[in-house]
Amino acid sequence: MIAIENLQFSYPKKEIFSGLNINLKPGFIYGVLGKNGTGKSTLLANIAGLLYPAGGSVKVLGFNPALRQPGFLKDIFMIPEEFYLPDVSIHNFVKYTSPFYPWFNEELFGNYLTEFEIPYKSHLQRLSYGQRKKVLISFGLAANTSLVLMDEPTNGLDIAGKSQFRKIIAGAFDDKKCIVISSHQVKDLENLVDRIVIIDEGDIVLDESIHHISEKLSFKISFDASETSWAIYSEPLLRGNAVVVVNIEGDESKIDLELLYKATVTNPKLIQSIFKD
Repeated sequence: MIAIENLQFSYPKKEIFSGLNINLKPGFIYGVLGKNGTGKSTLLANIAGLLYPAGGSVKVLGFNPALRQPGFLKDIFMIPEEFYLPDVSIHNFVKYTSPFYPWFNEELFGNYLTEFEIPYKSHLQRLSYGQRKKVLISFGLAANTSLVLMDEPTNGLDIAGKSQFRKIIAGAFDDKKCIVISSHQVKDLENLVDRIVIIDEGDIVLDESIHHISEKLSFKISFDASETSWAIYSEPLLRGNAVVVVNIEGDESKIDLELLYKATVTNPKLIQSIFKD
């Protein structure tokens, strides 16, 4: 679905990618993790054809995104971190926007709004920022495109909204779709994504399935000083230490995405060596 080879991209005063490679396939919800400024948004914008690479190849759904061809645009929906919605009712927004998406399902859209507790008769500019984001997320999922890109979608959502978001994404997904969610708020993606991509300083330092990660690594609270000393990553708690260790016992533990991210960016070569075995 998405094939990126040797991607090179720079802003006037900063190089972002100098040879990035990645393949994203249908049937996965990808969580793209990384701190602000490390290239997450730039990657999504190159995939969507909103930015143009200086070198390398980007193919999405068989198209060159930079050409923004109709066949490409009708089958991709991007929810950017910063967005604008027109000064119209939700009804008119659907009326004028949905024709661009031939598989848009208005019934599904209404169901998502109900789940988000947004009245269908609302006027967009009378809603809060978080409510407008919920409308855009609902529309993007109801568009039924093969590819959905979401850049920091949980920004502006309260605790209840984040819970609703995870529930709606899980219900909207099927094995023909690819959903890519970028976030620096890693906790928001737990129990939702099934493949993790970690970007640090313009490089992909981890690209693994949740299942494979749980096979290779163990996440736990340790009170053993010796275990803490040889852990891949550890951080002190009020009692004991949160640690990431090699899963030598073969018992799969619940993945702590925040610990995984910290372990990966702190010891990228060690983490990569573990997954090469």
